[in-house]
Amino acid sequence: MEQKVPGKPSKQVEEVGNWWIKIVAASTKHESLDAARDFGENWASLTAEPGVVDYIETNAGGVPAMWAVPKGCIEDRVILCLHGGGFFSGSMYTHRKLFAHFAKAIGCRALILHYRRSPEHVHPAQVNDTLAAYRWLLDQGIQSNHIAFTGDSAGGGLSITTLLLARDKGLPMPAATMPISAWFDMEATGMSMESNNGKDLLLNREWVKSLADMFLGENGNPRDPYANPLYADLKSLPPVYMHVGGDEVLLDDSLRLAERARKAGVDVSIDIFPGMQHTFQMAAGRAPESDDSISRFVEWVKPKLGLA
Repeated sequence: MEQKVPGKPSKQVEEVGNWWIKIVAASTKHESLDAARDFGENWASLTAEPGVVDYIETNAGGVPAMWAVPKGCIEDRVILCLHGGGFFSGSMYTHRKLFAHFAKAIGCRALILHYRRSPEHVHPAQVNDTLAAYRWLLDQGIQSNHIAFTGDSAGGGLSITTLLLARDKGLPMPAATMPISAWFDMEATGMSMESNNGKDLLLNREWVKSLADMFLGENGNPRDPYANPLYADLKSLPPVYMHVGGDEVLLDDSLRLAERARKAGVDVSIDIFPGMQHTFQMAAGRAPESDDSISRFVEWVKPKLGLA
């Protein structure tokens, strides 16, 4: 099911767009990758602190990670959370508050990964790290149907490709996955790359291609299904619910993935938020559109985790 969510952007969510403008401007001034990453760590300032949530760093099958544990939550239900940042930036710290909003509203724990980043570590390092963390959760005694995936942008892509790899390795599927503003297409071929060029304040075709090159490395294949699920057989995936902004150049990534998933027999839904920028959910706790998006995800996933 595809649904468009009406509404004019609030002042708070417009700040996300203004922040992306600053990121684009600053990216041309940074002389090092570390400097660009340090600037990106300020993403966390967009998100309100959810409160009554404990944060505990851990090692999830060899992958650095952070538990977000809301007070009084049901601890045997877990959302496995994958941060965005083009695979080269972002961290469990930039996204801890965003995913804590999810966990608090659902009433479960969130495991927020800090997977290896490009260009130091190219594909398949990221999908292998996420799979290792999923295996670790299962080894901890968490049932697969008590786990849901979510992730934004690059993490949204991982929330699909990791399931493909898990399926092909014979692991049980989780209850659901919730990609946010997901980046799937390593070739940047979607029509929205042109139709939303200039509307999207963060990304354009050239930048997406440069990020893909950094992620794939010199010998990487942009049609590898574990990197680009638009070329994958999507059968046997769990239910998928995607949110995407109407002004994103990545809009068509979600639309095409949804179409392919439906043809493969997957239960898939997508909500498009007109006028919204890439990962506008980062303004959680401050912007009504962000909170509405999270509420929709929560309402959808709770029954799948047995929490309704």
